[in-house]
Amino acid sequence: MAVMRVVIEGHDLPGAEFVSEGVALHNVHVAVQIGEHPVGLVPGDAPSARWEIDVRTVVADDGAVDLRGPAVFGKKGERFLYLTWGDVGAGGSFARFRRAKLMIGDIEPELLAAATQDDGVLVASLSLTDERGGPRCARVKPPTISWRSG
Repeated sequence: MAVMRVVIEGHDLPGAEFVSEGVALHNVHVAVQIGEHPVGLVPGDAPSARWEIDVRTVVADDGAVDLRGPAVFGKKGERFLYLTWGDVGAGGSFARFRRAKLMIGDIEPELLAAATQDDGVLVASLSLTDERGGPRCARVKPPTISWRSG
C-alpha cells in the first residue's frame, strides 16, 4: 500500500449566508470530511479553498487503483470524498446542513493509475457554487469537477 496526496481546489464559493429549509444561516463554512469531522474549515465567502489529504492506494493485479483511509467513503468501486457544509456557531460548533460527494469512481482509470506514480498527487478542481447560487452538494461528477495528476 502506498500513500497518495489528494489536493482539492475549490473556487467560486457561494457566500457566508444561505437559507436552508427556511432557516437563515449566517456563518457558512465548507470543509473536507475526515471520518465524522470537518477538517480545514473555509468561510463560504472566501475567494478560494484548498485542502490536501493523504489516502492509501491499493493496486489490484489487474492494475485497478482503489483508495482507502479516513477521508475515503463508500464501498469498493463506489468510493468518494466528502466536502461538508455547515453553519459555524459562536463557540465553534459546526452544524452540517449539506454535503458534496466527489466521486472517485468517475476518475479515468488511467489518470488514477498515473497519479499513483507521478509523485503520488491527484488534484480535483471544482466550483463550490451550484447552478442555483447555493453551496454545491450531492454527487459531483465531470464536467462539474475536473481531475488531473500533478
